[in-house]
Amino acid sequence: MSNLSELTALAFALWTDLQQGRVLWELVVGSASLLAAWLVGRQIVPGPVAPDARRAFGREALRHLQFPLTALAVVLIGRLIVQHWQNVHLLDLMVPLLTSLAIIRFAVLMLRQVFAPSGWLNALARVVGWAVWVGFALYITGLGADLLHFLDRIGVTVGKERITLLLVLQATLSVLLTLLVALWLGRFIEARTMAAVSLDINLRVMLSKLAQTLLVLLAIFIALPAVGIDLTVLSVFGGMLGVGIGFGLQKIASNYVSGFIILMDRSVSIGDLVTVGEHTGQLTKMTARYVVLRSLGGVEAIIPNETIITSTVINHSYTDRRVRLPVPVQVSYKTDLDTASRVMEDVARQHARVLRDPAPRVLVREFADNGIALELGVWIEDPQEGTTNLRSDLNYALWAAFRQHGIEIPYPQREVRVLGPLEGSAAR
Repeated sequence: MSNLSELTALAFALWTDLQQGRVLWELVVGSASLLAAWLVGRQIVPGPVAPDARRAFGREALRHLQFPLTALAVVLIGRLIVQHWQNVHLLDLMVPLLTSLAIIRFAVLMLRQVFAPSGWLNALARVVGWAVWVGFALYITGLGADLLHFLDRIGVTVGKERITLLLVLQATLSVLLTLLVALWLGRFIEARTMAAVSLDINLRVMLSKLAQTLLVLLAIFIALPAVGIDLTVLSVFGGMLGVGIGFGLQKIASNYVSGFIILMDRSVSIGDLVTVGEHTGQLTKMTARYVVLRSLGGVEAIIPNETIITSTVINHSYTDRRVRLPVPVQVSYKTDLDTASRVMEDVARQHARVLRDPAPRVLVREFADNGIALELGVWIEDPQEGTTNLRSDLNYALWAAFRQHGIEIPYPQREVRVLGPLEGSAAR
């Protein structure tokens, strides 16, 4: 009845203020706060610029939090002034309302900073919003204290510890909040570390992943004692995790360990052109569990780290990014090989991607059935840009140059010789 009476008293007080006209001053202050927040937002929110990561987060925070915080500041100042002459029940109601709005927007901002945009992220943001508004409703109605007392009465005793439903909810909320902050700090450190171009790319990735792991562990160690849970209970969880790894999580643990091994031994790095099994492409991303290979056709292959460790990996740019590209060509036996070689080398030197050192060179591979097999060998330093397109350009240029210099490219020919007289002619 006390909660109902508090709610009734609040509604009666607002109705009384409305009847006596005193609420008009509160409406003026509330409207002024909303108008001031809107005007300030139009003045200070920056335009669509492409800043760095820190400025981007600051701009997002300003865009999301400016309105409720500005309005809240004006309401607090107005309430402090108006309460000297009259009751401020409406302004008292606006303070938790604007605070809840600021909390919701801040939570959504943090979620968008930590996780990539997706459907479940929008659903999670709606859940957070509803949770905050439910808490606001409980605060207004006065049911919060009774609900907390009810949750604290439901529990079990484990050894010397009593675990209640309230304690579980508090621990869950505390862990989620600290993990969210830890993940956001990890993303911030990752952005700062990856921007340090003076460090090796593998070292930057390893430091960022290590920082994220340590921050997550630190968040758990901070959150659990904050709600009164002894950290020794983690020993039970550690035993369960060990059993889980022994029975079914070997691959997951192996991939995470392999990820750190790859980062430390620098066998592959971001930007390398590698071949793993049937997949060839540029390594574009390295995580704690997998790497991403983007083929020259744009298809991305997600390969577990354990595969990189346990299988043969061809790194086309391990010690030197330059690779040799062979272009086979056949010319007829009537061709002057010196002229053909000179023409082929001149064509190769005219292409922008072909290196001058080592210089293009023509090799005589064999005397084939239909002609002389030549090979134009060129060196490039950007294999990630594709080799098929380069080979096509060279073949097209060679065809035009051969036609200009009268060099013939043979096609399969067969000559049939008949030895001895035919039976028909002998009979005649």
